[in-house]
Amino acid sequence: MENTTPNKAQIELQRSIVFGVQPEVKLVAPCKIGEGIVHFLQVQRENLIQKFNNAGVKSTFFIPASGSGSRMFQFLYDFLEEPTEENRSQVERFLNNIEEFAFFQKLPIEVRKRLKSHDVNLDEFVQFLLSSQGMGFGELPKGLIPFHKNGPFILNPFQEQILQGMKVSEENAQFHYTVKETHEPAIKDGIKSTEALSGGRFEVSFSTQNTATNAIAFGSDQEPKLNADGSILTRPAGHGALLENLNEIESDLIFIKNIDNVQHYSKAQESIDTWKYLGGISLWFQTESKKLIENPSLDGLKELNRQFQFLPENSIDTITISEIKAILNRPFRVCGMVRNEGQPGGGPFWIEENGRISKQIIEKAQIAMTGEQYRLMVQSTYFNPVMIVACTKDIDGNKFDLKEFRDESKFFVVRKKHQGQNVVFSELPGLWNGSMAYWNSIFVDIPSATFSPVKTVLDLLENAHLEK
Repeated sequence: MENTTPNKAQIELQRSIVFGVQPEVKLVAPCKIGEGIVHFLQVQRENLIQKFNNAGVKSTFFIPASGSGSRMFQFLYDFLEEPTEENRSQVERFLNNIEEFAFFQKLPIEVRKRLKSHDVNLDEFVQFLLSSQGMGFGELPKGLIPFHKNGPFILNPFQEQILQGMKVSEENAQFHYTVKETHEPAIKDGIKSTEALSGGRFEVSFSTQNTATNAIAFGSDQEPKLNADGSILTRPAGHGALLENLNEIESDLIFIKNIDNVQHYSKAQESIDTWKYLGGISLWFQTESKKLIENPSLDGLKELNRQFQFLPENSIDTITISEIKAILNRPFRVCGMVRNEGQPGGGPFWIEENGRISKQIIEKAQIAMTGEQYRLMVQSTYFNPVMIVACTKDIDGNKFDLKEFRDESKFFVVRKKHQGQNVVFSELPGLWNGSMAYWNSIFVDIPSATFSPVKTVLDLLENAHLEK
C-alpha cells in the first residue's frame, strides 16, 4: 500500500464521494449490429486491412500490465484453506495436466519427477509454486508468468504481446506497458531475449500509475483507515488512473489491450488481422471526418454516421452546420466487440444523460440490478474484450488533452478486504468507461477467437494457448 498524506479537504471530498449517492447510468438500449455496432463484409474487411498495411502509420500498443499473477492460482489457495467440490475438481484438472503448462519446464528436475509420479504433497507444492522461496508465481505480475511453449522457448505475456504486435505494425511497432516499478528490471530482461526470436527491432517503454491518483480507504465508520505507522491508507484508483499515462503517448494510433488477452504465436493470426482491420477503420474514419470538417454538411454527417454509427440516428437533424466541427474534432476510438457467449454483463450500450444520448462501454457495476435497467442489461448480446484503437490527435495532428473528455461523475465505489477488515474507496472513471465518455466511439463486430484471456491458470489449457 502507498503511504500518502492527504489533506483535510481531500479527505472530505473523497468521503462525500464514497458515502454519497452512487452514480448509475440510464441505459436506453444495448448496442446491436446495425444499431450501434457495425459489421463489414469480408471483402471490405480485407480492403481495410490492406489500407492499414499501406499506411505505415506510427502506432503504439498500450498495455496495462501491473495486475498480480496470484489471482490465476486463487483456486489453489481456496482449496488449501477450505476444500469444496468445485475447487477440488479444479485442482485435479490442474495436476492431471501439469505437463501441459509452459511453466512446467521451468520447475527443478526433481520437482518434475515427483509430479510425473504423483509423489507430491499438494500443500508443499503450492507453497513452492507461489512463494518467493520457490518459483514465486504468487508474487509476480501476471505478465511474467510463463504462458506458452514455442519450440524450445518459454514465453510470458510481455514477450508474446511483442511477437504478436510486430506482426501488426512490423517496423513501426512500439509497445508501452504500465507496470509496478519493482518489476521493471525482470520485465526488461525477458523482453531482451524476444529480439532474437522476433528477428526485428521494436521500441518498448514503461510507466507506472501515478500514486497521487490513489484513493483514500475508509472504514464503515466513514473515517480513513490507517497504516501501521499511522499514515492514511490509500489504494490505487483503478485503470482510470492510467488516463494520465495514455495522455503521454504520441503515436498516431494507439492499440489498447489487456496483458492476458494474447494467443499462442501459432494461433494469433485472427487477432493480428483484427487489429489491422480496426486500424484500417480508424484511418478511414479519420480521413472522412477531416473531409467533413473542411466541407461540413448535414447530408455528409448522415452518410458518415450511416457507415460508422457513432451518433444516434435521430439526433442528426437537430445538429447545425456550425456544430459539425466540434462533434468530429475530438478523440475517437474504434472498439472491437465480441458476441456475449457467457453471462450477460457490461458492454456496449446507448445511454441517456441530461437529454443527450451517446454510445458508451458500461460496466455491470454501473447498472441498476432491478426493473427496466436490468432487463436492458440482460438483452445485451455483445461485450467489450478491450481491443481498442484510439486516435488522440486533432485533424492538424496536435494532441488532445484527454482529461478534457472524461466524465468525472462516472466513478466507481469499491468495497474490499484489507488485512481482514472491510474498506471502501472510490476508483476514477474507468479507462474505457467514463474516462472516454466524450470521445466518438465506433463499435465493430469482431470474431470471438480474438478473445482468449487468462483469468485462471486453467485457461492456459484452452486451445488458443497450446502449441499443438
